Amino acid sequence: MEKIKLGNSGLEVGEISLGCMRMKSLSKDDARHVIENAIEHGVDLFDHADIYGGGESESVFADAIGMNPSVREKMIIQTKCGIRKGFYDFSKEHILSSVEGSLQRLKTDYIDILLLHRPDALMEPEEVAETFNELKESGKVRHFGVSNHNPMQIELLKKSLDQDLIINQMQFSLMHTPMIDAGVNVNMYNAVAVMRDGGMLDYSRLNNMTIQAWSPFQYGMIEGPFVGNDAFPMVNGMLQDLAEKYGVTDSAIAISWILRHPANIQPVVGTMNPQRLADIAKASEVKLTREEWYGLYRIAGNNLP
Repeated sequence: MEKIKLGNSGLEVGEISLGCMRMKSLSKDDARHVIENAIEHGVDLFDHADIYGGGESESVFADAIGMNPSVREKMIIQTKCGIRKGFYDFSKEHILSSVEGSLQRLKTDYIDILLLHRPDALMEPEEVAETFNELKESGKVRHFGVSNHNPMQIELLKKSLDQDLIINQMQFSLMHTPMIDAGVNVNMYNAVAVMRDGGMLDYSRLNNMTIQAWSPFQYGMIEGPFVGNDAFPMVNGMLQDLAEKYGVTDSAIAISWILRHPANIQPVVGTMNPQRLADIAKASEVKLTREEWYGLYRIAGNNLP
């Protein structure tokens, strides 16, 4: 699998990552098979969150692989915090507590990357900075980032932080493209010309910040998968045609569409099916032409002005 660099961190990882939200539902043996299969196919960044499975997904992950130093050095572990029942919380108390919980469940001494999960309207940048400093100095967290933030929210954080923010997770797929739409429809009156994310795609490229695409097979606001969905016959027809051309699956083509963008976006794939992940990993071998990329974008329902 091709490698990408995560922001300015110096970390090099496979250009596709595995989201572990659904790992709670797996047996120990099945979870181990998923993780070992991922590493075998070059997927070495594992994305967690303190809320996934109520924390159990992190526990299942660590138990499945028998976490130890030799295993730990083969992977990049990322987790997230900040979402609580009914509210968001970037307080020092909550972030520190969340990190301690993740460290215990993951059976590790450090987290490679900690993301703030969703924007907290009551965030105090100075408090977050103090917390990050403590986590960095203690060696418990090596790198930091955010999820679902816009550029101004990131700039507000950065004014107080000593650490670089290397990642922003955003929902993005062939059938969820607001990050693309506004840039294509500049100075237009149509609805898709409205910039809904503050220009996150260009901001990330200007600031060398990696975007991770979550729900890369979902349409709308996580309304369901579009690959193989009878509601989208034209999209799936083209995906299948390209899959046949390149000798991969339609899911791999959907991921290759994301990888083709020059921003080096890293898809976060959530499948717990080892064969499906192996098939998806082949997207790294495909580089769609410009005509194919725009063809998929248009057939997904987007008009070019």
